[in-house]
Amino acid sequence: PSAKVAKKNKLRKILQFHLDCTTPIEDGIMDIGNLKSYLEERIKVNGKKNNLTDTVAITHDKTRVTITANIPFSKRYLKYLSKKYLKKHQLRDWLRVVAKDSTSYDFRYFNVNTDDDEEEPEE
Repeated sequence: PSAKVAKKNKLRKILQFHLDCTTPIEDGIMDIGNLKSYLEERIKVNGKKNNLTDTVAITHDKTRVTITANIPFSKRYLKYLSKKYLKKHQLRDWLRVVAKDSTSYDFRYFNVNTDDDEEEPEE
């Protein structure tokens, strides 16, 4: 039985995810520290909020939040929380959360086509 426990511990991976907020931070509409504290309050570990302890670590630099987890953790859960953050701060109408690669999300503006030719009637 102890050999099985040892195998489970060796299989445990350290997962690392990134949220890249470069564009909205450069435009001054978002605060990276605010996003980090929001995630710290909202991420659930074992069904409880504010229960990060040493299993989930959240760090940030100027434009990026990094989440490191020693437990099974879903990238999709980060997208869900990011979208809730945008909605709470009334940014959801302008920003969207897009997967950049398998371990990171990017905050981007919605593409709004402003083709003036189609709107103006031809004379």
